Amino acid sequence: MSTLEIRNLHVNVEDKEILKGVDLTVNTGEVHALMGPNGNGKSTLLMTIMGHPRYKVTEGSITFDGQDVLAMSVDERSKAGLFIAMQYPQEVPGVTNSDFLKAAVNAHRDQPVRLFEFIRLLDKTIADVQMDASIAHRFLNEGFSGGEKKRNEIIQMKLLKPKLAMLDELDSGLDVDAIKVVADNILNLKRETDMGMIIVSHYERFYDLIRPTHAHVLINGRIVESGDHELAKKIDAEGYEWLLREKNITLEQQEEVQRAISLGTCAVNKSGAL
Repeated sequence: MSTLEIRNLHVNVEDKEILKGVDLTVNTGEVHALMGPNGNGKSTLLMTIMGHPRYKVTEGSITFDGQDVLAMSVDERSKAGLFIAMQYPQEVPGVTNSDFLKAAVNAHRDQPVRLFEFIRLLDKTIADVQMDASIAHRFLNEGFSGGEKKRNEIIQMKLLKPKLAMLDELDSGLDVDAIKVVADNILNLKRETDMGMIIVSHYERFYDLIRPTHAHVLINGRIVESGDHELAKKIDAEGYEWLLREKNITLEQQEEVQRAISLGTCAVNKSGAL
């Protein structure tokens, strides 16, 4: 079993404090729904775990299997088994999807994957998410529809097989059929690898498909309530007003600074070469 432990985490974004003391433990096999009003720190938490340079930790710790995550580079975090599916995947002109994915896979292996083996695996994975095979030869996310970008994140996840996957509104912009395809692929990979998950979503339908084992509400940079899937259902039905009243919380106005960042950094060594 692998464990992510976050203790008293404080994070600044461009000199503004967004996270103000977050505590969270996630084990493999668990599915944690991370909920809360927009701009209260959900994406900030995921970006910080993965190592986005704009998110500055001012206090607290993050460990994964006892290792200090904050001391790791982004590629080291990826190799350790952490993965983030982006809310806004970055377009990378001039780099084909297949070249990027092959570089990412090789960065996680002691020996490079054989070309034929990779092609066969990639073709199967593309078919699993019901995308056209031509997606492999297009430049990474360039000209992709919103749905194609989100399914491409699932392709990356299935190829890398992380121990802990963080999904940042992966379902946004997807129609009902596409959400089902994405959810089925996530659940299949979870059954295969027993990976843990942190999921940010505003849609109860997605949570109904994934069935979180834990749910947390993040407001004003702190987790103010935790529970199970029933908490997610209550939030969907009643919103956050009841919780604000119950906890006597005044909602602060915050804006998370969102920047597109590609998992290409997870396949880059310290010299910057693929």
